[in-house]
This record gives sequence, structure tokens and C-alpha cells, in this order.
Amino acid sequence: MFSRALLILAAATLSTHTATASDVHGGAAKISIVFDRALPNVPGKSMKGVLVEYGPGGSSSAHIHPKSAFIYATVLTGAIRSKVNDGPEAVYKAGENFSELPGDRHGVSANASATEPASLLAVFVVDSNETNLVTDIDP
Repeated sequence: MFSRALLILAAATLSTHTATASDVHGGAAKISIVFDRALPNVPGKSMKGVLVEYGPGGSSSAHIHPKSAFIYATVLTGAIRSKVNDGPEAVYKAGENFSELPGDRHGVSANASATEPASLLAVFVVDSNETNLVTDIDP
């Protein structure tokens, strides 16, 4: 499960920092801020890249992102189960992508496999002063 404190810490560090969070299935999700730059042509906005690596059967709790955040996620390896708002739950395979609009509720984010790892790169366009990239919510 992603913890609020973990992502606050991760977002506040340099772009190559890694951290580990326990997930709801007892494995670990490795979260790495891999890119964090102010957008020179959009004052007050930044682009932040977050690499999320799930172990087999790993998942994160239901969550929301900052109200200023637009997110574009690409599955890098394996397959990811995702459900945003009241939309259908979908499985995205390596090379496929999805987006989240400001204020969206990400109800499911999980590795679709119980035996293979999976990873995704989430690219945030967000207010530059935002340090908390995720807030856990009740399912």
C-alpha cells in the first residue's frame, strides 16, 4: 500500500531516490521519482515522473492525486489492473497507457499477475509546489 508519508518523502527528494512501501498483498511496491523539472513555458507547473514497480500480486490502496495533477501512465513491463472513477476495471499490458484527470479517484492499481512483476511510469503535470502526489482513500 502506498503511504502518504512515503510519497511525500519521495516527491521531496532528488529525482533518483527510491523507496519501498508495503502493499496490501504483503509484497513491496518500489516507488522512484525519476524526473522532476519545472516547465519553463508554464509558470508554476512541473513535470514529475514516478516509476512504480509491483512485485507479483502487488497492489496499492485506492487513492487520489493532487487536484492540479494530470497523469499519463504507461505500462513498462507485465500487466497492470486499473480502475479510475466509476469506469470499468481494465488490464493494461506493456506498451499500453491510460490517463487520470485532476480530481479522479484511482480505485484499483495492481499487478495483474500473481507470478510476474509489473511496472509503470506515471508522468504528472502538477503544481510545482505540490509535494504530496498521492492520498490514500477508503475503498
